Amino acid sequence: MSNNGYPRPVEAADEEEAPTSLVQKVILGIRQMIRSEGMKVGDPLPSETMIGEQLGVSRAVAREAYRSMAALGLLSVSNGRRARVSAVDPQVLALVIDHGVQTDQVSVQQILDVRRTLEMRTVGLAALRRTDKEAREIKALAAAMRADFHEMDKVMEHDIAFHETIARASRNPMFALMVGSFHVLTRQTWRVGWLARESDADRYDNVSCHEAIAQHIEAGNRSAAEAQMAEHFDNTVKVLLASGVN
Repeated sequence: MSNNGYPRPVEAADEEEAPTSLVQKVILGIRQMIRSEGMKVGDPLPSETMIGEQLGVSRAVAREAYRSMAALGLLSVSNGRRARVSAVDPQVLALVIDHGVQTDQVSVQQILDVRRTLEMRTVGLAALRRTDKEAREIKALAAAMRADFHEMDKVMEHDIAFHETIARASRNPMFALMVGSFHVLTRQTWRVGWLARESDADRYDNVSCHEAIAQHIEAGNRSAAEAQMAEHFDNTVKVLLASGVN
């Protein structure tokens, strides 16, 4: 901070970054300010007028830059209040992943391959790092899948929450962010995989797999948890491939 209590003037951009428009110039300047000031989630940014004056642009340009950053989930902007630094939002990454699938830039199977790798790691870490409360929550979600077996949409939501809770229990916020970003795609493919299984017995096997994962996490058995998660994803990929999802 400067001596008068205001943030130090921001630079337009890092030397390696070349802004392509006035709005981009402001975005890069704000990013530099956040880094140089060591700003954290919830910290307020200067007003649109102040940022505009510092970077030599109009208030309208500064406002558009703030709105663009808010759309990316980097800032929180609301009427009548100063913009603030936002927490990272899985929804933003979820939209990117969905866009990639819908425009044929990446396939569902490729995403599942990434998920398998990520979630084998998250479940292993969760087995080592989870709290007792998290272990109970993970077991409860697996049990809820069985209890609500005949209500497909409920089972799906329990399943999504199961994987996201494991990711949080890994104690690595990047895993929580990435696993949390898969929910949009999961809701588009989950029913296909559930219905593609040949019988209720096969669907119960899927539920049992989740229960086994929960038990291994509770027991702190890292290797068993990882092996069970790998089996879960291998089976899911097999079912989706057989149903024509690629």
